[in-house]
Amino acid sequence: MPALAPSRIVQTSPSSDSVLIIGAGPAGLSMAAALADIGIASTVLEQAPLAAIAEPKEDGREIALTHRGVGVLQQLGAWQDLPPEAISPLKAAQVFNGQDARFLGFTPEGQGTDRLGHLVPNHWLRQVAWQGVEKRQDRVTLRCGTRVQKLSLLAQGGRAAEVVLEDGERLAAPLVIAADSRFSASRRLAGIGADMLDFGRSVILCRMHHELPHQHTALECFHHGHTMAWLPLQEHMASLVLTVNADEAQALLDLDDDAFLAWVQTHSQDRLGTLRLAGPRHFYPLVATYARRFVARRFALIGDAAVGMHPVTAHGYNFGLYGVQTLARELQMARRHRAGCDLGEAVALERFEREHRRATRPIYLGTNAVVKLFTDERPLARALRQGVLQGAAHLPPLKALISQQLTGKGPSLLRQIRALAG
Repeated sequence: MPALAPSRIVQTSPSSDSVLIIGAGPAGLSMAAALADIGIASTVLEQAPLAAIAEPKEDGREIALTHRGVGVLQQLGAWQDLPPEAISPLKAAQVFNGQDARFLGFTPEGQGTDRLGHLVPNHWLRQVAWQGVEKRQDRVTLRCGTRVQKLSLLAQGGRAAEVVLEDGERLAAPLVIAADSRFSASRRLAGIGADMLDFGRSVILCRMHHELPHQHTALECFHHGHTMAWLPLQEHMASLVLTVNADEAQALLDLDDDAFLAWVQTHSQDRLGTLRLAGPRHFYPLVATYARRFVARRFALIGDAAVGMHPVTAHGYNFGLYGVQTLARELQMARRHRAGCDLGEAVALERFEREHRRATRPIYLGTNAVVKLFTDERPLARALRQGVLQGAAHLPPLKALISQQLTGKGPSLLRQIRALAG
């Protein structure tokens, strides 16, 4: 049996202004950039090879960004790096139930803007996140092909958190931030559980050319057995987000392009006219997650490691950006008020957790409830959802509340519900 390589201590006395970030997805890289901008250095640890981070491939996902999400990207300089053709305005949304021609519509009316948000391909957001850390190389170190094997949050007498890499190398810092997906291994290593909701459904994504103009309006169509969403991109181009039972997804993926197009055309109810495939199909299972805690001693969760959303309300990526913004702000405030402060101190992390939970928990629970209701095919549920749509259509304050959450321009959902109830 080969001898184990001796452990290598890289930071026996961790710097007070340096952190470790696990995961170089958009949340982890954005976190590194945000920390660099307030004078905090970081080392980002990523399992994937550098090429996968520096040259992300198109993956079929279009991200709906709220105004707050765009604001975070602007602060990081990432929004400015996006090519104009990668940004599509989202000016309205319409929700249909079955074959009913009536719909519940949402617009940004009264919010001082002409759009609910913007749509940007996921691979472009990954690209500008990478470019952001490239610009900050003096304060960000990216180590790819690196797997974290162990995590200790009480290293060096409680003065540091420590990770042990697969090759035995040890790294220490006052704070470890995990951004390694909704199935986060780091979260588990830190002893933090997560509530997981497997919807038993999968999503198929692809771009489609369509005959009729989309007017920059997203369509969310809840049909018997599946959900069909259309996200408006360039003129006469939309991204199809097709949600089906997991067992049906593979059958649809196995269809050739002509047969798949015919299936979509039949179920689209001609809302966009004649359709034509404009790209390959992509497939993802649907599982929502919510960490039972966002922090532990010298440890914090951001991105999908904290909250992994169902895509129906398009908040997942935005929640990642909100977490980056909130955690960076709390660490900056702690340093401003206490020179030489400990970045892993509990007070700042607890403030981050409270704020991020307020921003995410009501929408997470509400989204899951909506998905359950609108995918339940029992007669009572089908009647109830029709009543929900009609009721919301006749309650302007409720419609305005939902629109504000879609744009990210209003106060938290919990505060707005309390205001309506009061």
